[in-house]
Amino acid sequence: MTPLVEAVRLDKRYVDGPTVVRVLEELDLTVGAGDRIAIVGDSGVGKSTLLHLLGGLDRPSGGHVLFDGDDIFTRTDAELAAFRNRTLGFVFQFHHLLGDFTALENVMLPGLIARQPVAAVRARALTLLERVGLQERLVHRPAELSGGEQQRVAVARALSLRPRLILADEPTGNLDPTTGEEVQELLLELNHEQGSALVVATHNPRLAAAMGRTLRLAHGRLSDDRQAPPAAPLTRRGSAGGGAS
Repeated sequence: MTPLVEAVRLDKRYVDGPTVVRVLEELDLTVGAGDRIAIVGDSGVGKSTLLHLLGGLDRPSGGHVLFDGDDIFTRTDAELAAFRNRTLGFVFQFHHLLGDFTALENVMLPGLIARQPVAAVRARALTLLERVGLQERLVHRPAELSGGEQQRVAVARALSLRPRLILADEPTGNLDPTTGEEVQELLLELNHEQGSALVVATHNPRLAAAMGRTLRLAHGRLSDDRQAPPAAPLTRRGSAGGGAS
């Protein structure tokens, strides 16, 4: 069976005058459908760079990223943007919500960009915001939401087009421990419910321990940090909770 995503001999270098910094060096990674993978490592080793390459947000200096066996970087920038919008979901440490848009409008945005029918996009956004416990915060703008609520909106937005792969870069890194655990639980529950693969870059040991597999990035390459047994099916909470503190 063809893996969902493969990074093959992936290289990323940055050149600053005579200095060449090689961040990733012939890195290989395979992600299957529904996988949960944590990427850990020291600050500055290239975890975010790797996620950006896997998601087509940046182009590699060498190597390939294959999605369903096809190299995503054979696409033009416009084709790559369309691929990202319809196939991938992104969650970052900082939510990157649009400040002038309400929670509902932020979650609807990917569907509107994809030119899906407005009624269907709105219905999907309402369902997701209810699922993350924000049905009472639909018309609130990001500045009117707590940090945990903002991140829940970002998670809902990431899932709006039913992505096959979710890439989360330090999704709990800007949150207090309690709120971080709530967002962690939400991500894992939705990963289980939606069947999306989930790749998370994190310094959070509790989040890494909850994933099916943990890989350590060092010296430009990945190595197995811990192989966990398959995760038991998650039980859905009665509610995702109200506003997080």
